[in-house]
Amino acid sequence: MSTYRDFTAPIGSRRATVLRTVGTRERRSHLSAPRVPTVGIDIGGTKVMAGVVDADGNILEKLRTETPDKSKSPKVVEDTIVELVLDLSDRHDVHAVGIGAAGWVDADRNRVLFAPHLSWRNEPLRDRLAGRLAVPVLVDNDANSAAWAEWRFGAGRGEDNLVMITLGTGIGGAILEDGKVKRGKYGVAGEFGHMQVVPGGHRCPCGNRGCWEQYSSGNALVREARELAAADSPVAYGIIEHVKGNVGDITGPMITELAREGDAMCIELLQDIGQWLGVGIANLAAALDPSCFVIGGGVSAADDLLIGPARDAFKRQLTGRGYRPEARIVRAQLGPEAGMVGAADLARLVARRFRRAKRRRVERYERYERFAEAARRSASESL
Repeated sequence: MSTYRDFTAPIGSRRATVLRTVGTRERRSHLSAPRVPTVGIDIGGTKVMAGVVDADGNILEKLRTETPDKSKSPKVVEDTIVELVLDLSDRHDVHAVGIGAAGWVDADRNRVLFAPHLSWRNEPLRDRLAGRLAVPVLVDNDANSAAWAEWRFGAGRGEDNLVMITLGTGIGGAILEDGKVKRGKYGVAGEFGHMQVVPGGHRCPCGNRGCWEQYSSGNALVREARELAAADSPVAYGIIEHVKGNVGDITGPMITELAREGDAMCIELLQDIGQWLGVGIANLAAALDPSCFVIGGGVSAADDLLIGPARDAFKRQLTGRGYRPEARIVRAQLGPEAGMVGAADLARLVARRFRRAKRRRVERYERYERFAEAARRSASESL
């Protein structure tokens, strides 16, 4: 008597070969991903942002909340993510979820190995969330997600070699070559913020001293402003008056706003941050030689107040200056939403695999039904 395995083997074998061929071809291009809405989550040191994004990078709806206290368990952050996804799913047909995490994500894009500004240590984030949500989940570093978004929809379109630098609570980074994010052997490539630029310098949350992000990030900007205000420096009178003497109320966006209004100290602080940014970019150019640096993250909202000094410092520090082509330094076009948009777009590739697997299950069930029906007819005829 023939079995279901015998009945399906020739068709299944031929189809498996076709699937392997098609799958290899599809993985070469993001253009083959299904044009379905997905949710992107951007998790930073201070905020969690979630949004539904369509296949063209348009944000259909966005939610934002503060990052739970990092002293709490990782489950608290996971609970926040689940709540945001379920809230969005009430109003949108969500096919996958992409997580852009501010930390080191392993090569399998499952575990957050280390997050300097969160309490994640070797945390199996993808598996935990996939077990709680009814859709596939993808996890990647937030800067990798932002770089992908800028290459797909923003300032990096048309670039073959791009380096993304995200300035927020700290500094994130990503490398994109020929349409592929370079994650490195262990998944932690692009952590430029923790390059040591000042031996024995300021202590960094990562445990080392003198990291680049201690001199060119949102934390560095706020730290310098608060120190001057706390010392009652004459140059800080403008911002002291603005916060009514409450030094702890000084924030990065406030410094940028005052700089735009002409406050001399705030302008100088942004120039200092920008100069350190240019020094780091020059070092990266010597190592990676990209055609374009895209500057994103919340601090990039300062625009030319920050990027102008960075370009000047880059030209002064660049190895072989005057005898080599210089990379462009541009501000990200997608702003602070880049990480969210990129995570959602990367998740669309997972949605493709999920939909393909679901289609295979349906086809197997249909073949089984045909076989069962044929067996029933055969049994009926034998009677």
